[in-house]
Amino acid sequence: MNRFIAWLPQRVDRRIRIFAWLSFVAQTTIIATGGAVRLTGSGLGCPTWPTCTPGSLVPTEELSYHSLIEFGNRLMTGVVGIVALILFILVWRIRAERRDLFTLSFIVGAGIVAQALVGGITVWTGLNPFIVGFHYVTSLALVCVAAAFLVRMDAVPGPRERAVPGWYLGLAHATSAVMAVSIVFGVLTTGAGPHSGDAEAGRNGFNAELLEHVHAWPGYALFALTVALVIGAWSQKLPTLRWTLVLLAVELVQIGVGLYQARNGLPPLAVGIHMVLAALSAAAMTVVILHLKRPVATDAEATASPVAASAR
Repeated sequence: MNRFIAWLPQRVDRRIRIFAWLSFVAQTTIIATGGAVRLTGSGLGCPTWPTCTPGSLVPTEELSYHSLIEFGNRLMTGVVGIVALILFILVWRIRAERRDLFTLSFIVGAGIVAQALVGGITVWTGLNPFIVGFHYVTSLALVCVAAAFLVRMDAVPGPRERAVPGWYLGLAHATSAVMAVSIVFGVLTTGAGPHSGDAEAGRNGFNAELLEHVHAWPGYALFALTVALVIGAWSQKLPTLRWTLVLLAVELVQIGVGLYQARNGLPPLAVGIHMVLAALSAAAMTVVILHLKRPVATDAEATASPVAASAR
């Protein structure tokens, strides 16, 4: 045991970096595999949980390809969990000086366990559209936490201060709030549409055609606010510029995919891409928010920086 503890990293090293990126990729991938389950009508391919059938943990010969798709998604949960566990172990030795990384890795691990339970409830309720939507939103939240870990692992630990003007801070948080609204309406729109996850699963009862238009409104508002973030970051030479550009690029693709799917009868592949892009947009927004602050500057640095000086 002592040898193993001695092997654990004493700082953020290559091992932590690799598994942090693997965690982010895995969290994003499981949104894609979960989307595949829903969009192929495989949500009840394994009609029970935690086993696939009442008498078997794995799909049996009598079951269809839907069972393999659903079971594959369950296996992906195991992969995500293993990666999260390894990352949690790797940061264990530095938990005192890097409490931020330890906390984030714990949240990811606990979130995966909670997600597995929500997945079980989803099956038990016959793919209740509201629970399915909650299942997606929590997956998206875990992508954001994994993205936060990537940012924080390269950040200087310790107190932080505002790195942007007050108006920009408010604009960024308003943008994130509008994004949250857009995601919620997107979930409700999908829950009202044709992709229920199973032919027998119910829908949420809302008017899908109306929700498509309502969902577009916060989407366009989000795009306009993001453009404002880019212009503000560029004009003020703020540290958020690179990531607001990334966010804007993802949103442009997201809007294009959204328009395509709305005008072409919601093809499953386009809907799946739209789901993954929403997660990447939320991750990019998370990174932008985290760049609104920086390590507390020294007195000399504060004097040289109007933003740092005004924040004190």
